Amino acid sequence: MAILFMDKNADNIDRWLRELRANLAGHEIRQWPEEVGDRSEIEVAIVGLPERGELERYPNLKAILSTWAGVDRLMADGMVPRNVPLGRLVDGSLRADMTLFVLHWVLHFHREIHLYRELQAEARWQPLPYRETAERGVGIMGLGALGADAAEKLVGLGFAVAGWDAVAKDVAGVTSFVGANRLHDFLERTEILVSLLPLTPETEGILNKETLAALPRGACLVSCARGAHIVDEHLIAALDDGRIGAAALDAFRQEPLPADHPFWGHPRIFLTPHVAAKTNPRTAAQEIAEDVRRVLAGQPPRYPVDMKRGY
Repeated sequence: MAILFMDKNADNIDRWLRELRANLAGHEIRQWPEEVGDRSEIEVAIVGLPERGELERYPNLKAILSTWAGVDRLMADGMVPRNVPLGRLVDGSLRADMTLFVLHWVLHFHREIHLYRELQAEARWQPLPYRETAERGVGIMGLGALGADAAEKLVGLGFAVAGWDAVAKDVAGVTSFVGANRLHDFLERTEILVSLLPLTPETEGILNKETLAALPRGACLVSCARGAHIVDEHLIAALDDGRIGAAALDAFRQEPLPADHPFWGHPRIFLTPHVAAKTNPRTAAQEIAEDVRRVLAGQPPRYPVDMKRGY
């Protein structure tokens, strides 16, 4: 029996294969499409972005393991069979990178560096009022592995941290808001909003005119999950009228972001090209190998995807 690695868009396939084979010595790992061979021999598929419909052709699959933390693209019709367990990647290296990115921008906005940048452009020496971290409401949308870690680190810095999620999550020191009926309560106390939600039909466009208006005037946004959470024109309007003070955006509906998109030239938008946290094949292969061994021993992946919820 064999293991299949499949990612039609990966730019580091050789490294992935090297790391996986080092961590799964004694197991045959085949590369798609060149080394597929007999599809009935494939028991585990390790995938980034597979060919639509391809995974339906493997009759003895015990599990599909994602090389990404987010699985929204895998949940599209025809990408993965719904009767095979799907495991998402939870990797400490990726989690640490995301937390560092979030901490950077929360501290940036907390200390109002975006406003000092504008004062500098005007050659104005004007200290702004100082606020302690305990006086600053930070809100994390999405308390999964990434959001919970960022929230814990922000609590450690003394911020007043709240989290909003579709299901109850218990994170030490974090005030929890659960469900759609508590979203506005969560937003009203949040001066720096961090979006780390999974992308599902329920969360697409969740940062829109109505929700942005629920934030305190001048609130700042850190978006580092999926660009489709944001209604672009609503965010621009909120920035233009001062409802939103500034936004740090790392993910976009279309990537690369088109050169004529208004985000590029907006004075209160800070852009990075989807680099908040990148999967490291060295550490990720170790995590995936652990799940491969579990699956081959008859156990489920450690971080199974709920097919109904989509994450």
